[in-house]
Amino acid sequence: MKKISGLLLVGCSAIALAGCGPSDIASPGTGGDVIITPSPTPTPAPTPTPGTGTVTPATGCPTIADPQGLTDAGTITGPTGTWRVCSLPNVIRASATLPKIAGVLYQLPGRVDVGCDGGFTAPSTAAPYATSTVGCPSTSLTADTNVTLTIEPGVILFGGTGQSWLAVNRGNKINATGTATAPIIFTSRDNVLGLNSDTSQGQWGGVVLMGRAPVTDCTTGTVTSGTCERQTEGSPNPARFGGADTAYNAGTMKYFQIRYSGFILGSNVELQSLTGEGVGTGTTIDHFQSFNSSDDGSEWFGGNVNMKYYISVGADDDSLDVDTGAQMNVQYAILAQRSGQGDALMEIDSNGNEGDTPRTVLKVANFTALQPAVSSNNEANDQASVLLRGNSDTTWVNGLVVTPNNECLRMNGTGTTAATLVARSVALQCNATKYIGTGSYSATQVGTMFGNASNSDAFTSTLTSTFINGANETGLAATDPKTYSAFFDTTTWIGAVRNAADTWYAGWTCNSTTASFGTGNSGNCTTLPTT
Repeated sequence: MKKISGLLLVGCSAIALAGCGPSDIASPGTGGDVIITPSPTPTPAPTPTPGTGTVTPATGCPTIADPQGLTDAGTITGPTGTWRVCSLPNVIRASATLPKIAGVLYQLPGRVDVGCDGGFTAPSTAAPYATSTVGCPSTSLTADTNVTLTIEPGVILFGGTGQSWLAVNRGNKINATGTATAPIIFTSRDNVLGLNSDTSQGQWGGVVLMGRAPVTDCTTGTVTSGTCERQTEGSPNPARFGGADTAYNAGTMKYFQIRYSGFILGSNVELQSLTGEGVGTGTTIDHFQSFNSSDDGSEWFGGNVNMKYYISVGADDDSLDVDTGAQMNVQYAILAQRSGQGDALMEIDSNGNEGDTPRTVLKVANFTALQPAVSSNNEANDQASVLLRGNSDTTWVNGLVVTPNNECLRMNGTGTTAATLVARSVALQCNATKYIGTGSYSATQVGTMFGNASNSDAFTSTLTSTFINGANETGLAATDPKTYSAFFDTTTWIGAVRNAADTWYAGWTCNSTTASFGTGNSGNCTTLPTT
């Protein structure tokens, strides 16, 4: 279920679903190093043999601009060889660059703050933290620290503990710009050691971007007074976000992977792979692969954010979760869940205050959303492969939902204006039930809302290599996504991958039994690249 720090939401029983509000959904995921035994059992992870890999450790750690610098934490050995471990300081107080150096891994020793939070609005002066030795204060500063953490292509960072996570605070930025041949990888210590299989998850926190774009469902302030802020879910210490800057720039993240994330940090609260919180249109996110998050593939709380080329593989909760007033556009998305695991492919809602504005608005174009044909009960508490509810408006253009053993779409009608859906050139492959209506919606109403002449709910997939369009997909007529958002490219096909020649996913991804993205990339997700 949705997790708000300090608040334990009580889910509704199946009997009472018709009267449930926004607290009726979402599995909490599971934390720690969770090993799930699917059927059939996958090949066990390799046992690391020290010294047999090709990587040799660098002689030491590089010098960075931060006054505390990096700490040489010795070496770590796994199947790929032995690496020098360079630990980041708990607070990065000056703009710094993590260079790509052969034989070096960068460690998050716990929560690592990029700068300190300057509060709801951007001040005109910078705070004096560049040379300070103190940590981030427990309350907001009166000025920004204006720190940018730059991560070079090919750099690998790992969470040294289960509660390690990277917090990019308001008034600060990240510049993690990889390339198609040298992606940036955020992962876990067990991944470095070679202990993971394709079912491992929840071994560290993740990456959190906090911004000053508008949010709803306030934990501090109110929407009506224009002072609404929220606290990062899963964080036991202050990590606030929200403001009034729809163009807020939290930085750039391109060509990157986040693996094995989602560790539980508190009672019923945990981080996801990438969490965007009040980030604005000035923030750039593209070519992002989430792998085996024990919570969501990514979750977006409020803000005004655009994202292209998004891949979520093996999320144990939702592959894409958008809520609390987010205004979001996503184009080219592959959402692939493991057999028998996970919750919804998409969950779109508010957290509970359905009178708050803005309403959550998600527009997704050219997506392929998959739950395996051999699985059942992938949808868990959400009861269908997609759940739309609670003060949200969703638009689908040129999409595929392929989930043969599950219901495709559930809509929960609550509030003065219930959740809405506009679908154009979308095909569904579901079980016989197809639609579920709860609250004020009936299944018939949900089917009517989905259906129009351009859509099909009686589709049979001919996808090849898991996610590449086949003959049936190619035969469907497309709609121009740019009609619905200027951010979208004009496309003439449905789904995320047009044909075998369309290889936008190649090179910067990792492979698993759930989805393989070919050769010439970073290899299997269970191991690390050696270059």
